Amino acid sequence: MKIVLASKSPRRKELLSLLDLDFEIITADIDETMDPSICVCDEVARISYEKALAVANNIDNNAIIISADTIVELDGKLMGKPKDECDARQMLGSLSGKSHNVHTAVTVLKGDRHITRVVTTAVTFRDITEAEISAYIKTGEPMDKAGAYGIQGRASKFVSGIVGDYFNVVGLPVCELSLMLKEFQINI
Repeated sequence: MKIVLASKSPRRKELLSLLDLDFEIITADIDETMDPSICVCDEVARISYEKALAVANNIDNNAIIISADTIVELDGKLMGKPKDECDARQMLGSLSGKSHNVHTAVTVLKGDRHITRVVTTAVTFRDITEAEISAYIKTGEPMDKAGAYGIQGRASKFVSGIVGDYFNVVGLPVCELSLMLKEFQINI
């Protein structure tokens, strides 16, 4: 059975590889703008599903499509990928010394059937100095990540605590995905 990852994220590709599945990558080009007046979990789920649907419209109806979307939420404010270094600096500064939630929606779609689930993980940052933020931004690492950080990279030194699924924060809740795939008779 053909399995497609609808994502250009190298992190999602690496995490999906942990499940020993043979898959290919086809990226979805959709508008990922979220409506702040709608519940964040509903919006991240909508975007994940739209990514899967965009790919499904262009391939074999028997393929399994996996897509995901991740957003950081701090005190009700949504943080996607930073627009520029100034935006990254603002995001990291606001996360300093606080706890926030990382929501990842994952969708599995085959034909007319789909399942979308949202996994939430709480992450706490220690206090981060302006010098540390500047040095981190200079690495370029924050620029393609929700909330302007990668927990699996250099920002790991900012994380003082985590409650929930670590892989969810990286961008793909592997445990939940494996359970979803079982519902499509894919046993890992």
